[in-house]
Amino acid sequence: MRNRLQKVGNIQCKEIKQAWDINKSIRINLREMGLSYDPNETIKIPNIKKQLKSKVITRTDEWTEEEIEESVRVPKKHIIEELEKDAKAPRVKLFRLPKGQVQWITYLIDKYGCDYKAMTRDKRNYNQETWKQLRAKIKRFKSIPEQYTEFVKNKNSNAPSDQIDVCESESDE
Repeated sequence: MRNRLQKVGNIQCKEIKQAWDINKSIRINLREMGLSYDPNETIKIPNIKKQLKSKVITRTDEWTEEEIEESVRVPKKHIIEELEKDAKAPRVKLFRLPKGQVQWITYLIDKYGCDYKAMTRDKRNYNQETWKQLRAKIKRFKSIPEQYTEFVKNKNSNAPSDQIDVCESESDE
């Protein structure tokens, strides 16, 4: 017992960290919280060979095989509830396009507006992306409010109000 590893590591989840008992093993701690240490043990994949053997044995010997299920009691059930509540909570989307890609997309929008087919023939389109791929990238750029609003503000400050033409309607060509 004296050589037993006491340090578990850095537990990121605050609910599990609060309920962790350092005097118990990892398996016992997780079992008490209602979590699985080894999913292969928890959710067993049915073995057809064993099922067929047991059917043959039960038919010939006429005795039934009983499965003894281990009753799992979960004293720290509140942890599961907190984890499920946290998993169902809405998340903030932190997706941002890289700076180089934003510069390229803004260049294309400034130069060609909504003409995606003209964008494909641009000399900076060295990846030879199709007009549908470019349209999807621009649509993705417009769906990121922080980056797109900055682009629109810069465009509004640089151009007169009658020349601002940012493609709002996405129509298939």
